[in-house]
Order: sequence, then C-alpha cells, then structure tokens
Amino acid sequence: MTQVATRGAARRKRHERIRLHLAGSEARPRLAVFRSLNHIYAQVIDDASGTTLAAASTVEKELKGSKQTKSEEAAAVGKLVAQRAKAAGVERVVFDRAGFRYHGRIKSLADAAREAGLEF
Repeated sequence: MTQVATRGAARRKRHERIRLHLAGSEARPRLAVFRSLNHIYAQVIDDASGTTLAAASTVEKELKGSKQTKSEEAAAVGKLVAQRAKAAGVERVVFDRAGFRYHGRIKSLADAAREAGLEF
C-alpha cells in the first residue's frame, strides 16, 4: 500500500473518495464543512447548478472574537447555517464531512444544525 506524504494530502484523498458517491441536488443540497486550525466553515451547496445557497463561518463579524471553545463556536456556526438554509427554503441536506473524522467540532456543528431544523 502506498503512503501519502502528509495528513492534509490524506484528508484530500479521503474527500475525493467520498465525493464520488455524494452530491447535492436541488431537492437535497450538500452541507459541506471545512475545519482549519482556528476556524470552521459550512456551506449549503447545490452541485447541479454550482451555487452556494447558504454559508456561515467563525470569521464572520457576529461570531468573530467570541470567548467560546472551538466546539461551542462550531455549534454556533451549525445553528447559523441551518437558519440561513431554512430561510433559503432548504429543509433536507446531505452532510459532507470533507474527509474529517465525525467527532469533535464536526460532530458539534452537525448536531447543532440538526437541532436548528435541518434534516440529514
């Protein structure tokens, strides 16, 4: 088995493999999540038309500079992206974890989005 040079390259390879089987449609767009060292980003994407329907991240004014833990910030982003998606008329989404493990900040974002009314 071949080795991948870095952890980032391994994650990108996992993401490509996941995306072969996962796509967002008009009826059920894709909730894509990206986690960096300090921030987390979420977008609701319609892959058929290539448009972003809703987005939220920790770099926005209302979430920037909060004295919360990273998991709490991720939950706030999940709640915000769910509210914006519902305002755009989206009820159901496909969750794209982008090669990241489903725990920690990714899990707290997903749980908060579910609590705010998005259906995965």
